[in-house]
Amino acid sequence: MNHPFRDANRIELLESGAGYFPALLAAIDGAAREVFLETYIYDDDATAARITAALAAAARRGAAVRVLVDGFGARDMAAHLRDALVAAGVELLVYRRPLWWQPVRGLRRMHRKLAVADATVAFVGGINIIDDWNTPNEVPPRFDYAVRMRGPVVDDVAAAAWHLWTVVSFAAFRRRRRRLPGPPAPAAGTMRARLLVRDNLAHRRDIENAYLAAIGDARADILIAIAYFLPSPRVFDALRRAALRGVRVRILLQGPSDHLLLKRASEFLYRRLHAAGIEVLEYHRSFLHSKVAVIDDAWATVGSSNLDPFSLLLSREANVEVVDRGFAATLRDSLQAAIAAGATPIDPAGFRRRPVLARLVQWASYRFARAVIDALNLARKN
Repeated sequence: MNHPFRDANRIELLESGAGYFPALLAAIDGAAREVFLETYIYDDDATAARITAALAAAARRGAAVRVLVDGFGARDMAAHLRDALVAAGVELLVYRRPLWWQPVRGLRRMHRKLAVADATVAFVGGINIIDDWNTPNEVPPRFDYAVRMRGPVVDDVAAAAWHLWTVVSFAAFRRRRRRLPGPPAPAAGTMRARLLVRDNLAHRRDIENAYLAAIGDARADILIAIAYFLPSPRVFDALRRAALRGVRVRILLQGPSDHLLLKRASEFLYRRLHAAGIEVLEYHRSFLHSKVAVIDDAWATVGSSNLDPFSLLLSREANVEVVDRGFAATLRDSLQAAIAAGATPIDPAGFRRRPVLARLVQWASYRFARAVIDALNLARKN
């Protein structure tokens, strides 16, 4: 069952770590009772050091601080950062350390990036605990988004964080604590929003279904900026149908990429997307890591979920769906500025002129990715 829409929220768009980390640090520094932090990557750089120091200080002054990291994404989390957190009284848990004899289990990652402080302010987005300039292949800087939220939707984020914490605590044979209910988050604005999560039980398709509903209702414009794009047949068909009824559909994708196989598989789709009337652009100014969309100046989503099989079939993800013209306009303006500053429209004719070997690599990458998806679907059913 989906989380319900909540009214009376205040939601602020935060662009990249430059916007996100100061806001997150302020929330941690102001927390008196409780802090939750979930992240896929917890790197060893100046940003991680500042976050670690703030979390440790919050724990030392008596707040219950809980940090959940992914067993694969944060597998190399620096020992000195772990030790500093634990020494200060921070509770640290790891979500599913990968096991070579359980390959499907190992692909089910905790890809969420969220934080909650005192159940009054929450953050959801695509930004890990890693500096903007700490990028693959030295392509600076990372371009991404998160949101800072106040209002009733924060209650759902806090509940989701606590639920996953208890699940992981149980799996790790940790003592399970009962969370004492606090007062509901007060009204903070006029925005309508809801939390969307993806897991392998009750919320397997919540994020995908939200995309499908919004795309199906689109009348003028769809702009999706996504790091990894290998959509399900349902999402591809929804985008194609939107273009057929006259909606302008644009997909902003990575230029420089840290996952070449998925990048080549996505490139195989460029001609098919163009044939369906969908514009494809690549962002080359820096490393695009965003997972956002804005539709018709009224609907937007920001979160951790890509439109690829790992996000839509395997990972735990968290997005926020916002129905507000002001917020949608802010996100659209940011994306339009990024496109103007560093994006290149893809000419399918240029891809047809690429060397045969390059086209063969794209085809093989796509077929391999589809075979993996089919195998994962079969394993999940069995």
